[in-house]
Amino acid sequence: MISVLVLTKNEEIGLGACLESVRFSDDVLVFDSLSTDRTVEIARASGARVMVRAFDNYGAQRQAALELGDFKYPWLLVLDADERVDSVLAQELYDVAKGLSLGHSGFKFRRKDYFLDGRWIPRSTLYPTWHLRFFRHADSRYERRTVHEHPEIHGTVGVLQGHLLHHSFVKGLDAWLQKHRQYARMEAVEGVALRTRPLDWRALFSPDSGVRRRALKALSYRLPFRALARFGYMMLVRLAFLDGIQGIFYSLLISRYEGWIQEEMARSRVVLK
Repeated sequence: MISVLVLTKNEEIGLGACLESVRFSDDVLVFDSLSTDRTVEIARASGARVMVRAFDNYGAQRQAALELGDFKYPWLLVLDADERVDSVLAQELYDVAKGLSLGHSGFKFRRKDYFLDGRWIPRSTLYPTWHLRFFRHADSRYERRTVHEHPEIHGTVGVLQGHLLHHSFVKGLDAWLQKHRQYARMEAVEGVALRTRPLDWRALFSPDSGVRRRALKALSYRLPFRALARFGYMMLVRLAFLDGIQGIFYSLLISRYEGWIQEEMARSRVVLK
């Protein structure tokens, strides 16, 4: 009753747990980006279908999966390989697919992010943030963004109470840093482009948390001292220190990521000139 899409690139460490959490689906597509480890082998051993496409950017990759996936069911759940579906969310997804969608075309739900030691750090990871990951795929498409892309759907969006469980450090700290260096390069391209457009101040006060978050992101591209501002926000507004040393360390990592984005934006502007 539910199709599942998982994007992968060298995800042999965490993929098994991700696929185990969606055993309720008999139509799982692993859309791989030329992995060189055992990712494809693990996916096929679990019963998932596998398609391979060279990676260019996240928005294009997800859109290609929508177009090429030939999904069995109208409802599609989109996951990353380091995410798992908890039991509450699994039951809710099943209920929606069974016909209890209340007229919505998509659903969003929250994500719990875990640190290196497996501890949930809600304040440091801006919990609760809502992610639109379950929708009718036939009339949907992804934004043309290189990273942090969002699906565009026709219709209303409902809310589910279950969670995605996000283990972003499952491959270790070095892999996390490497991935976020790549994210920073991609996000810098978006940031340079956004700075040329007028800022939508009304969106900052939207009742939709997703719209607010994207508006805040657009505002952040215009701020100096990005890394310092992010760390101050995490400590003084989000009170991330209440997550313990894990929260402080994670806030430092995210602040460094913001600094990388600013550095990459500066380089991009030089190249554009």
